[in-house]
Amino acid sequence: MPRTEATTEPGTDEASPPGSGPEETLDLRLPDEFLEILLEDGDGTPPAHEVPAAVQKPWDTSADLLDTPADWGPVNTPAGDFHLVPVVPERDLSLITRWMNDPAVAAYWDLAGPETVTAAHLRGQCDGAGRSFPCLGVLDGTPMSYFEIYRADLDPLARHYPARPHDTGIHLLLGGVADRGRGLGSVLLRAVSDLVLDRRPRCARVIAEPDLRNTPSVSAFLRAGFRFFAEVDLPEKRAALMVRDRGLRDLL
Repeated sequence: MPRTEATTEPGTDEASPPGSGPEETLDLRLPDEFLEILLEDGDGTPPAHEVPAAVQKPWDTSADLLDTPADWGPVNTPAGDFHLVPVVPERDLSLITRWMNDPAVAAYWDLAGPETVTAAHLRGQCDGAGRSFPCLGVLDGTPMSYFEIYRADLDPLARHYPARPHDTGIHLLLGGVADRGRGLGSVLLRAVSDLVLDRRPRCARVIAEPDLRNTPSVSAFLRAGFRFFAEVDLPEKRAALMVRDRGLRDLL
């Protein structure tokens, strides 16, 4: 999965040196979701005789892992009414493919090409056992952005930073050229990260990892209330790890 966003707003911030505070300490207690995943058998269903009674329940991983973003509902923003709508590949493939082939997007998402390229990416998102939620950002009734809401603590990203249970990540691209360069990315990132914190009470932090070279994207996150946490080397890029803390959401 690409770990980057295409927005267009500039800025920098300082990173705290690794190990400089309690935030760098990794909480090693495994969340319940890890236990559930380890207990899955080949068809994705836990063998009932091997699952502790407290874990047995209808196997709805999408609801368990991300608290059902499809039900989060619309919110009012300074740019208009905004709604996260689940991606339906059969309906949305052409639109998202067109966005992915925009040079400004392709430079960081690396998904330019025919519809089969985008389809494979969306299939991976939709088949991720509830760890990721791909959605369209609909502003005043018009689809204009693509989001991925994902469990950062259950993602390979967690190998590269001190993850905490229920850390939730965001990827964003703005689809139309006319929607870039006027602060809209920051408005939407703040709105969506607010939704995460409001609808996911167990989540203390929202995480993002735009490409460090993508200054407009890093700036958009800073303006949306994220802080620059560290530089991290990921397999496909050197990233700026951005964090929005629940405790600081009203201060930044």
